Amino acid sequence: MESLPVAPMRQPETAPVSFEDIEQPIADLLPDLVALRRNLHAHPELAFQEHRTAGIVAESLRQLGLEVHTGIGGTGVVGVLRCGDGTRSVGLRADMDALPMTSANALAHSSRHPGIHHGCGHDGHTAMLLGAARQLARTRRFDGTVNFVFQPAEEGKGGARAMIEDGLFERFPCDAVYAAHNWPDLPLGQAQTRTGPIMAAADRFDIVLRGRGGHAAQPHHTPDAILAASQLVAQLHTIVSRRIDPSESAVLSVTRIEGGHSHNILPAEVAITGTVRSFDAASQDRIEAALRETAAGVALASGTRIEVNYLRYYPATHNTAAEAGCALAAARAVGLDARPAPRPAFTSEDFSFMLQKRPGAYLWLGQGRGDPHAVGEAPLHHPCYEFNDAALPLGIRWFCEVAERALRVPGMSDARLA
Repeated sequence: MESLPVAPMRQPETAPVSFEDIEQPIADLLPDLVALRRNLHAHPELAFQEHRTAGIVAESLRQLGLEVHTGIGGTGVVGVLRCGDGTRSVGLRADMDALPMTSANALAHSSRHPGIHHGCGHDGHTAMLLGAARQLARTRRFDGTVNFVFQPAEEGKGGARAMIEDGLFERFPCDAVYAAHNWPDLPLGQAQTRTGPIMAAADRFDIVLRGRGGHAAQPHHTPDAILAASQLVAQLHTIVSRRIDPSESAVLSVTRIEGGHSHNILPAEVAITGTVRSFDAASQDRIEAALRETAAGVALASGTRIEVNYLRYYPATHNTAAEAGCALAAARAVGLDARPAPRPAFTSEDFSFMLQKRPGAYLWLGQGRGDPHAVGEAPLHHPCYEFNDAALPLGIRWFCEVAERALRVPGMSDARLA
């Protein structure tokens, strides 16, 4: 998910992980996977720079005997595991990149690279999917092909789109695709997803207002870009409340205003930046049109020239009904308290590009250690965020169960997949 600003807080040292209650089929995998996850955490890499991570992933898959393909969409890796003679296929996806932020943790495995931090748990996602590959490679309780998709550049850079443009689904056909994201707002042992939108579309707007500039004591000689910007910001914040149906969900926020450098000079230029979140293309269309109309009206009234750049960088993440049902059933089968999500989140996710091309589902996997609002429980994209290693076996088992359900062995009893 893309970066969100957060307030400082302190995160305690990660508690030792206990595997006493983990089912034996994967217990032997967990110590090595925890070590691998913490190694990745100590060596985070930014979007399209995940060379070390991709190398570790590729070598791990090769050691399992998988067919391995690298350099997909830049630094993406795909491992292919075939079993039986079935023609069905499923894609399981994990993201690999870290965030451009400084870690505030004092852990033995804290980031060794200043200004880069696995603040969203992609190190955990990578370890989970590698664990699923190890388990499925030795159990092989499926009939068809599993494509393990390790994606670069999820954090605002569109790595999923890059992989798709590089022929992801032509080279590695998938009848459906699945992904999971750790979710500190849910307690460990819970999971949620839903049919339809689960994450919002993310748009960015950059607006530049231009006057001529001049002396602050003589405002009648120049259009006032500061005043026009102030009026525009106020009007932009009425778009959702007055131009969008109240039954629809959307958010528009101005996040930056920049202009001027002296107390006695009217600047010639002011810049405004912000974001829009929504859940369907029709709402996006209406909001963008209203934003452009509002800017044009302020320009006419103020005598300024206004330039609008509107970028739709991530579409909404939409789950298909059958696959959302499969994701929940798989979560329940491995012992998770899984239920439909009551509402989507306004954060965004570039797995949405994959779901535009293939049926699939995106699951929130609880990893919360307690009250998400209490000191010591850092949210996603926080400098003190730390992936909860106790969630690793849950994610591994969920990925395996999804693959086995999607690629059910002929003759497998209904009771096995109840």
